[in-house]
Amino acid sequence: MAQVDDFLRDNINDPITVGDLSRMAGVSERTLRSAFHDVLGISPKQWALRQRLAAAHEALSNADPTTTTVTEVAMSYGFFELGRFAGRYRSAFGEMPSETLHSGVEEWADRAAC
Repeated sequence: MAQVDDFLRDNINDPITVGDLSRMAGVSERTLRSAFHDVLGISPKQWALRQRLAAAHEALSNADPTTTTVTEVAMSYGFFELGRFAGRYRSAFGEMPSETLHSGVEEWADRAAC
């Protein structure tokens, strides 16, 4: 499990399938799915989605809202259906991606003034 988790984190921007993960871990897809359900209670695909959403959240939180768009961040983490991304993001973090991006406007203004 740790090996798969590390692989997902190291390749967060790449499109990775459950088949890729099972080959990397040296187990069948069924074994991998079973291990994820036993340990985390979710599928490998759901875990990968959560990891990508968390990475997008971090990127939006740290981005300069004057030069970064939600679309750029979403697409860089493999979210190409922006409406679906926004819905999943809101479910996960309780706010829209644009709210996260613009919540740091004052912080970026302070950084620019220094």
